[in-house]
Amino acid sequence: MAKGVVEKPRSPAREAPPALDHKLVGGHLRQARKARGLTLAELSERSGIAVSTISKAERGDIALTYDKFAALAHSLELEFDAIFGRRRKPASGAMKPSFTAAGKQHVYDTPNYEYGMLANNLTGKRMMPMRAHIHARAVADFPEYIRHSGEEFVFLLAGELELRFENGKSFRLMPGDSLYFDSSVGHIYLSVGDEDADALVCCVDTDQQRPRGAI
Repeated sequence: MAKGVVEKPRSPAREAPPALDHKLVGGHLRQARKARGLTLAELSERSGIAVSTISKAERGDIALTYDKFAALAHSLELEFDAIFGRRRKPASGAMKPSFTAAGKQHVYDTPNYEYGMLANNLTGKRMMPMRAHIHARAVADFPEYIRHSGEEFVFLLAGELELRFENGKSFRLMPGDSLYFDSSVGHIYLSVGDEDADALVCCVDTDQQRPRGAI
């Protein structure tokens, strides 16, 4: 090292966030279905999801998008926590804060979105906060528009994002922009900048038929 030159300390390499195993998640779905005495066909009829899709998800062959998880959770009267392997703990006083360190959120990866599950250790949440990394670039990347009961909020952190709705409306978001909408209206997220978009997303189920304490 040359005299008078101070070498800056290297930043430690960032570890990859923990990933949620698709086969493990599928196993929880299968266990919940069988515990309720439902066949694949019966769960399909209840949820509106094809038998083949549920079967592949239970085997861990495919990753389900949020709308599919929401439909299955409704049909199984199950919390998201249980699908992701979290057991609900009996309430004991006020809810305790749940801290998620940067880069430590559990990641559930799908072809179009990478979901970083926030407050994943907190059971019984009434909202589902996520950090979403959007890979999708075209409408053709989706087999259909995504729709699920409730309301959704998105705040763009980085990149450029277009939210396109099945009714023909669309919104272009730049970093710092946000959008709140009825998530029962079919919608898709598209990255339209040079890099993939990164956003904070929060989904809240407003269906009054949901079991008490479920998302």
